[in-house]
Amino acid sequence: MIPEPHRPTIDVLLPDRRRTVLGVRVDDLSWEEALAAIDTMVADHAAHGRLHLVITPNPEIVMQARADDALRHLIAAADLALCDGVGLRWAGARLGQPLRAVIPGSALSLRLAERHASVGCRWFLLGAEDGVAERAGRTLSARHPGLTIAGVHTGSPARADDKDARAAIAAAGPIDILLVAYGTPGQEMWIARNQPHLDVAVAIGVGGTLDFLAGEQPWPPEWVESMGLIWLWRLIRQPRRWRRQLRLLRFVVLVLQASVRRARSERRARSERRARES
Repeated sequence: MIPEPHRPTIDVLLPDRRRTVLGVRVDDLSWEEALAAIDTMVADHAAHGRLHLVITPNPEIVMQARADDALRHLIAAADLALCDGVGLRWAGARLGQPLRAVIPGSALSLRLAERHASVGCRWFLLGAEDGVAERAGRTLSARHPGLTIAGVHTGSPARADDKDARAAIAAAGPIDILLVAYGTPGQEMWIARNQPHLDVAVAIGVGGTLDFLAGEQPWPPEWVESMGLIWLWRLIRQPRRWRRQLRLLRFVVLVLQASVRRARSERRARSERRARES
């Protein structure tokens, strides 16, 4: 089941912040606006019991969504679609769709953990390889003693494993933040179809974040995060990912082509306006 598209949080809290890059939705939020919106989602769940979906599109996800209608519609229906990657911000600037901040899923997880530790929020970590979620949970608990890691579960994005994952989450009790680390689109599709059965306030697809937290992969340097180059950091550390990064070349080409069409269209509009005024 895809989250209800008729009342996405971004439209309620911050009207006119939706942007579109190559036909895929991305929201123009600052860091503080994004964190405050997620706080509002947690409060909304307490009042109305609704699960909220947060997605962090990057150029690779945009390319996936262009080829996958289900993923594109899911991003359009999410409560937040935050800009993950300097490439997406560059594209937005070229296409007249400005994006003020790069908000990677990994950095978002850390900032939320720090923010939620002071109010005793309950988190659940789902996905990654065996043992990774447990180690990631211990790291978060050590860094943020006020944060409750209510449970962890490995599972898989396969439908056959959904029931076990839902049972583990239910056994952990009400959850404020669910981090799902199955990679895109598996993690987003898992959240969408299991949404009606989860007592969870906010679910976020976080890709390789649990690997970073567990020490499976070295955490990117601060300058890498600030420049939105985590994808490049992971490529250097894991060269086998190079085939996936070929999508980025196609992304750049498509953005440049769309930028040229936009410039031509604007010149034509200006010419027509001058003709009408003369």
